Amino acid sequence: MESDSEMVPFPLLKTPIESNYRPCTIPYRFPSDNPRKATPTEIAWIDLFRNSIPSFKKRAESDTTVADAPTKAEKFAQRYADILDDIKKDPESHGGPPDCILLCRIREQILRELGFRDIFKKVKDVVRLNDDIEDEGKRLENLVRGIFAGNIFDLGSAQLAEVFSRDGMSFLVTCQNLVPRPWVIDDLDTFKATWSKKSWKKAVIFVDNSGADVILGILPFARELLKRGTQVVLAANDLPSINDITYPELVEIISKLKDESGKLIGVDTKNLLIANSGNDLPVIDLTRVPQELAYLASDADLVILEGMGRGIETNLYAQFKCDSLKIGMVKHPEVAQFLGGRLYDCVFKYNKVLG
Repeated sequence: MESDSEMVPFPLLKTPIESNYRPCTIPYRFPSDNPRKATPTEIAWIDLFRNSIPSFKKRAESDTTVADAPTKAEKFAQRYADILDDIKKDPESHGGPPDCILLCRIREQILRELGFRDIFKKVKDVVRLNDDIEDEGKRLENLVRGIFAGNIFDLGSAQLAEVFSRDGMSFLVTCQNLVPRPWVIDDLDTFKATWSKKSWKKAVIFVDNSGADVILGILPFARELLKRGTQVVLAANDLPSINDITYPELVEIISKLKDESGKLIGVDTKNLLIANSGNDLPVIDLTRVPQELAYLASDADLVILEGMGRGIETNLYAQFKCDSLKIGMVKHPEVAQFLGGRLYDCVFKYNKVLG
């Protein structure tokens, strides 16, 4: 599925969209703030993006697909830093006032203009799926913990990128060392109760990072839904952004994981669909998705947004016409502070639509 069609609003957003939907979760400013002066929140987030520049520059320098990569990586670092400084001085410069979508978009545009298409491709890998657990409730919680553990493999976080490159990270150890429940937003018990009584006919899952996140985190969960008779649509980015998985990569990974009869470790995949979300950022604005995805999602009764960018920094408070899950790990101190939780805390937000 290509994303060359007209972009339309995601059909399951609660209407009217204009009054019910704001993609960015954390308000950087309010109408009463001086439009020409950066707010303390804007300054904090501009600094956060500025602090991530060295890790992005380091990845760009080692991109062997780009001629003279070190020089161009330096240009990226300087240009992005200059723009962030401009925005700090005048929030309305460069298409502001800033929010997480704008700050991500500017960063990606500079990288692409300099020829960097996928600076994190080297670290993407394919890892094995989790084994099943017999008890249904324990199996569900294990699957959820796997999503959180996979989600920590995030190179958009400066701290985690440094740990990843220095020490490597163990998925199983990460699973065992999640912050204890209750998490900062913890609707898991409510979801488990619903899970034991209800099967959804179609779920749309907006996926996040490649490697451990999608292979060890999302696919076992999607496989469990398939076993229960749910049709599953996995929606992935159109273009590379940080180490988020792309639509072509996800198609390739799924094909490699299937056996000769087309099954995913014993589970039929005829009800597993891969879609292009039309997105090119680590965050997502659901007012713009490809028509093909809108068509596929129109009759879904469960929407899942996975990862800090898609499920916390954007869309945490998004209201849908159907059941929804927002799942992600808090990997920025600023997000933890906003939510009143801890760094590396977990968000499992379940909204059930009655009727």
